[in-house]
Amino acid sequence: MFLGYNTNGLAHHPLIAAIDLLADIGYQAVAITIDHHALSPFDANGPSQLAEIARRLEKHSMRCVIETGARFLLDPLHKHEPTLLARHAHERHRRIEFYRHAVRCAAELRADCVSIWSGVAPPQEESGHDLMAVLCDGLNEVLAEAERFGVVLAFEPEPGMFVATVADYDRLRLRLPHPLLRCTIDIGHLWCQDETPIADVIAAHAGQIANVHIEDMRRGRHEHLMFGEGEIDFPSALRALDRAGYQAGVYVELSRHSHEGPSVARRARDFLRSIWPQ
Repeated sequence: MFLGYNTNGLAHHPLIAAIDLLADIGYQAVAITIDHHALSPFDANGPSQLAEIARRLEKHSMRCVIETGARFLLDPLHKHEPTLLARHAHERHRRIEFYRHAVRCAAELRADCVSIWSGVAPPQEESGHDLMAVLCDGLNEVLAEAERFGVVLAFEPEPGMFVATVADYDRLRLRLPHPLLRCTIDIGHLWCQDETPIADVIAAHAGQIANVHIEDMRRGRHEHLMFGEGEIDFPSALRALDRAGYQAGVYVELSRHSHEGPSVARRARDFLRSIWPQ
């Protein structure tokens, strides 16, 4: 395992500056959240930025993943919309095309995976079975692009979304057992939704985990907190990842801390290094 940081926690920094900062602090990897200023599919300078990022990652010997959780990239008025579950086909197509773009970025950067999620169920929908079919249809289109480039899709259960829990992810995998579809485990999400013991969840998904997010959290409240401000037993969670043979990145995700990003990134590093299993 190695330690990384999500650029959504450095939202006020240019992406290149964020990568350099994280390397200087001592992070070994970066989770790049595609956003207006970072590998945007709408930016004509995207290819040159992508090439510069590849050079920076090589210079710092850093690994990366691609994250797709930007809040208002595709719709300036509605958070995280449109999704793979949007009411209309043309809206779902926008999300699919965005995920395809993310896959191509990942291939260029030799990223370990692209992390994705389902989105919130449209309020008028009542049949979970129908929504799962819609979700699988969209994922199959994205997986075709992933197959073309050999990129893993790491599906993240997200509180409040259609696929909210690891159990929901398991049901998705039963419907779509594709070898390039794996999971992102968020340690805080497991705790806040009472998917515990965390060590047992990790052990049960040892062969499926392609990406890990880490932050503190309280039971029943989806709020990403600085380490020590919540209730999670992090040494136990990290030991469980180690026992499961997980060898990829553990990425700090503190998206609401960008106003003090550099100091928070250092504090997170110090905390996790103090308990990191050796």
